[in-house]
Amino acid sequence: MDASAVKRADAAHGVGFGEAFRVWLRVAALSFGGPAGQIAVMHRILVDEKHWISESRFLHALNYCMLLPGPEAQQLATYVGWLMHRTAGGIMAGGLFVLPGIIAIMGLSYIYAAYGHVWYIEALFFGLKAAVLAIVLQALVRVGRRALRNRVMLAFAAIAFVAIFFFAVPFPIIIIAAGVIGFVGARSGRPEFTGAEHGGAGKSAAVESLLGEDVPDHARPDIMRALRVGLLWLALWLVPVAALLIALGPASTFSQIALFFSKMAMVTFGGAYAVLAYVAQQAVEHYQWLRPQQMLDGLGMAETTPGPLIMVLQFVGFMAAYRDPGTLPPMLAATLGGLLATWVTFTPCFLWIFVGAPYIETLRGNKGLAGALTAITAAVVGVILNLSIWFALHTLFRETTPVRSFGLSFDMPIFSSIDVPALLLSIAAATAIFRFDLGMLTVLGGSCVAGIALRLIGVI
Repeated sequence: MDASAVKRADAAHGVGFGEAFRVWLRVAALSFGGPAGQIAVMHRILVDEKHWISESRFLHALNYCMLLPGPEAQQLATYVGWLMHRTAGGIMAGGLFVLPGIIAIMGLSYIYAAYGHVWYIEALFFGLKAAVLAIVLQALVRVGRRALRNRVMLAFAAIAFVAIFFFAVPFPIIIIAAGVIGFVGARSGRPEFTGAEHGGAGKSAAVESLLGEDVPDHARPDIMRALRVGLLWLALWLVPVAALLIALGPASTFSQIALFFSKMAMVTFGGAYAVLAYVAQQAVEHYQWLRPQQMLDGLGMAETTPGPLIMVLQFVGFMAAYRDPGTLPPMLAATLGGLLATWVTFTPCFLWIFVGAPYIETLRGNKGLAGALTAITAAVVGVILNLSIWFALHTLFRETTPVRSFGLSFDMPIFSSIDVPALLLSIAAATAIFRFDLGMLTVLGGSCVAGIALRLIGVI
């Protein structure tokens, strides 16, 4: 892409590349609170304040990103950046969205690996876990209020929860089934499948947008361009994976990290919380890279830093390589493991947008697509409930027992192992969020202080 193309794109809507950089940097700095909060920030800045794009176009882009594997908020930033300033704009918007989180999670991972067993670090993360449980429950309520608008959507959520929690049905099967049923239902005219607004989108919208409603020249479908872009981003994604497999072999921790997170990038549909549910189960139970409590600690880090919640995957890669560094010093191996997990997680996000977005732009107003999204969003509520219960089991109980019979596959808590301080602190965090509407950072900070106080008085 040459400089003249960028200048023509700037001239069409009047937003210069430098101004866009400052806006996306601001979005990145404010991207706390998980996908709902991040989408809200983007909507407020891009639609209400800057009037870059219209409400309907924002929601259409979000619809597509919700259907993709991976973090919908980061992909939404990439999509809008691409609409405004072509490929360079998409790379800038998507890259800036994750950069603060990469730096922050890496720093916290160093501290955790070096001092995680120091009493005050353990106490701090004890408090974090209780707050994270309350925040995940808040996400469940937020998404549920938006998505479960009728009995059909309630049924989608309930079936998805039972399937994934009690029977370990793979999430891609659930999401594909929901999408197909939603598409058919919408095409047949069923009112239950009418698309709904998504989190972060307010009711007010800009009357006019700088981008307008026409499809920009660079956003028109072009098969040859799609092939070129697809091959480039596939190479950026998969060549490092292949190189690791050839050089180190499939048994290497680095090869396993590259393969696992590449697989995750392709199958974890439904947004950040779906990613977390999948990774938590695989990384803890299958690969045994870290313990359930450490997974919760990592999520606590991701909740307290800007950027997508799935930045916790960098922490997982970090800890996996730290535990099995091979011939490298543990901290160096951990750094490389964390960066590798981040690379293979986020590189495909750019591929999905740059190849698929031109075709999605031609589908604005398509009822079938809106119906598929509606059904998928309802199913994701069931997945978030599964994640909430998984976190609750490992936060509130010291021991669980597996149930594997009659087709069932889940963990049952041993009720005598309940952690009373964790239960009380979780209730307090939930009360602060739901009853007093305190901000996320306030609740997280208060929970950390409470954890240290409980340790000082000998309760934990």
